[in-house]
Amino acid sequence: MKARIGVAKREVPSAGPAPASIRRKLLAWYDRHRRTLPWRAPAGGRSDPYAVWLSEIMLQQTTVATVVGYFGDFMARWPTVGDLAAADLDDVLHAWQGLGYYARARNLHKCAKAVAADHGGRFPDTEDGLKSLPGIGPYTAAAIAAIAFDRPTMPVDGNIERVTARLFRIATPLPKGKAEIINRSRVFVSTRRPGDFAQAMMDLGATVCTPRSPKCFACPLRTDCRAAAAEIAEDLPARGPKPARPTRRAVAFWLMDKDGRVLIRRRDERGLLGGMMEFPSTPWQEGGWPDAPTILDAAPVRTKWREVPGEVEHVFTHFRLEIRVCAGKTTSRPNDGQFVAPADFGAHALPTVMKKIAAHVRADGG
Repeated sequence: MKARIGVAKREVPSAGPAPASIRRKLLAWYDRHRRTLPWRAPAGGRSDPYAVWLSEIMLQQTTVATVVGYFGDFMARWPTVGDLAAADLDDVLHAWQGLGYYARARNLHKCAKAVAADHGGRFPDTEDGLKSLPGIGPYTAAAIAAIAFDRPTMPVDGNIERVTARLFRIATPLPKGKAEIINRSRVFVSTRRPGDFAQAMMDLGATVCTPRSPKCFACPLRTDCRAAAAEIAEDLPARGPKPARPTRRAVAFWLMDKDGRVLIRRRDERGLLGGMMEFPSTPWQEGGWPDAPTILDAAPVRTKWREVPGEVEHVFTHFRLEIRVCAGKTTSRPNDGQFVAPADFGAHALPTVMKKIAAHVRADGG
């Protein structure tokens, strides 16, 4: 990291940050600088557990700016957990488009049903009770428990992870260093405003202790931070080398009936894009392209197939997908799926990669 001009390097404190002092400073800062978010209760108010839960599920690997709009739409359409529990899964999946990881949307729906059916429409107010619900892991349970129920616990999201790593100058690269960061963060657990403190840490990480170019000069914890004292704040938390992202390949089928409608089908509930709608395809395999027997076995019907020139590319978190498309027509009805007019695709839960396939065929005149 480049040295800051005009700033003398200070000795790194031998002792770690003082938790009680940090809590006082950060809560005072939060009372002045807290973000206004649609799921957050006003100062002194009690957060709605349903709103906290919904926002936390949406915020997993998604930015606040993106979630704000989705959150408003969900709350307008399903204002209570009972309303969401009564919703059709396809409607929930469709509304979720753009937030990624559709397994979260399926679990969101399952969780709403469980809260409505097994808990009288009220979320459990303990971490253990919350973790018993579908789709709620240790972090989300701690976040809801602290923010909605003021339970003394410390959720560790990406922002809190970064703030903690810098405060204690934890140099162990992630993901190995995650356990040490979580353990260190526990020193801040207190019965005094635990929800506000957790949100204060989140806000500090989002607005001041940012991943790049942290605003150390504006940080209320500047004198407590061991990484800032060593002038290495921007270097923490350290990260190990990313594994190479493999490439998978598949052939998708654009099958039209005599009315120009296209065959779509539902993916298996388990796995990537589970429960979403798709154009039939061969398995997504690593290595080379599927061979002719594999393609014919996966085809929804026997017909004359024409390969659409070019390829569709889509990048998932852990792999890259390349797809070739074969187009064909039929007068028969396959056993699996339904024919839908392209103009009506928007009414179905088609993930982004499937929308790319549709755009690719249309660009070819399909």
